[in-house]
Amino acid sequence: MAIRRSSPLPRAIEVPEPDGPKTARRTQAKPREATGAASGLHAVDPAGRSYVTLLGLRSVRTADIVQTVQKGLPFEAFERFLTNTSLSSADAATLVGIPLRTLSRRKQEARLQPDESDRLLRAARIFGRAIGLFEGDRDEGRRWLARPQRALGGAVPLDLASTEVGALAVERVIDQLEQGVFV
Repeated sequence: MAIRRSSPLPRAIEVPEPDGPKTARRTQAKPREATGAASGLHAVDPAGRSYVTLLGLRSVRTADIVQTVQKGLPFEAFERFLTNTSLSSADAATLVGIPLRTLSRRKQEARLQPDESDRLLRAARIFGRAIGLFEGDRDEGRRWLARPQRALGGAVPLDLASTEVGALAVERVIDQLEQGVFV
């Protein structure tokens, strides 16, 4: 089980191309970013992985993502999340806080509500961080998220990630592991 450590070297960031396959660009990723339409910054998590790729979104620009979330993500983003994380619909719906009957309605409407979209984006961010922690190994990232973690008081990261406070706690543990602080 390989855990990625932070290094001063530039990292490859997956960027989905509008009319083609995703490519990797070498770029110096900053740990955190400021948001703003004029900034031109990309929604890249601190692990240097584009978490919007897990949802199949076309743009990684923060302003575009905010606008899309405010409008409501297309239901295909939820389906893409299922495909990319290998979660069941029921598990993903629980993580995102959408009752199954509501999820069925959203599928018919072809769009999630803004609050549901925001929670789905949070779940994708957590998965992106876990996948980055294990150097792109999605299965290992998913397994880590599904097992109780001592650093989280024995809690399962996926259970905590259903709230923003819990998701931040999971990200702090991932940050510590990336820095070589074993907790």
